[in-house]
Amino acid sequence: MSDRHAVIVGGLGVIGRSLIDHLTGDPSWDVVALSRRAPDFATTARFLSIDLRERHSATAALAQLKKTTHVFYAAYQAMPTRALEVDANLALLTNAVEALSSASSSLEHVNLMEGGKWYGSHLGPIRTPALEDDPRHMPPNFYYSQQDWVEEAAARGDFAWSALRPEAVCGFAVGNPMNLTMAIAVYAAICGELGVPFSFPGKPGAWTALYEVTDARILAQAAQWAATTPSAAGEAFNITNGDYFRWCNIWPKFADMFGLPDAEPRHFSLTEFMADKELVWDRIVAKHNLQPHAYSDIVSWGFADAIFGSDWDIARSTLKARRYGFAPFIETDRMFAELFADLQRNRIIPSTFIAH
Repeated sequence: MSDRHAVIVGGLGVIGRSLIDHLTGDPSWDVVALSRRAPDFATTARFLSIDLRERHSATAALAQLKKTTHVFYAAYQAMPTRALEVDANLALLTNAVEALSSASSSLEHVNLMEGGKWYGSHLGPIRTPALEDDPRHMPPNFYYSQQDWVEEAAARGDFAWSALRPEAVCGFAVGNPMNLTMAIAVYAAICGELGVPFSFPGKPGAWTALYEVTDARILAQAAQWAATTPSAAGEAFNITNGDYFRWCNIWPKFADMFGLPDAEPRHFSLTEFMADKELVWDRIVAKHNLQPHAYSDIVSWGFADAIFGSDWDIARSTLKARRYGFAPFIETDRMFAELFADLQRNRIIPSTFIAH
């Protein structure tokens, strides 16, 4: 019988989907996932279709979850300004946690997903390696507002909290196109189909800057660890693969993985140049008998441009997590090779990237 009852908020995102896969593999967990859409994959998790923007209807729907012990919060709503982003994302969090804590007297822990924006890495160069107790930048920053609120709510509600700070989480989730793995793979497939060089499209400085990513599978392990380890309560942890890399060293490995010729980098906007490639992608899907996912659902070129446009070092220390007892890691080139192979096995991307 399950003695831990998890609610995953944002169950169909790249983080939420990996959490579902991880927790449902352990019989001690009962898993409920919240999402506005139905799942497109087989799972033993129970899904509730809930719009957390609607406080009253969400509260009524969540009242049934009377056994909830752990909340894993991985939802995000994009907004046009940073101030609006704070308001919208704080409301999602408060609507979810207040409803679940009211419904269940057994709530033990709320795990909050944050990210590199905590350190201001989206604004420009930061101190490296970034540490969990580095000073905050000038607000607004919705991560700050969310963590401040959950700390106060935990004290009032007699439950614990923790926060994880990954970078560019890599995995797969349809309808959540902010996924670097898919951006690279789809770009490679289109290059192969059109017979154009598979050039790194980022800024020249990004080609040689230090960078890091987080495997969604590692992040799921970290979330479970943080939510069930007493010493991790009330703490934030950087969670990455454990290594750093430079695109200039790993991009030729991508070309080899896809069977594409190596090419010199050439900076251009993916948002601009990929905007008219939907028909090309549809042709690739038909030619290779891929799963018929819509072009707009599998990749966000704006997200990729932001990653490839960071021409400064982005690197954080994961020593705190190791010191507290979280040891898993993966070499980033191996992670990409495994994820690309998994996408090919599941007919998300083609097994060959050169047009015939």
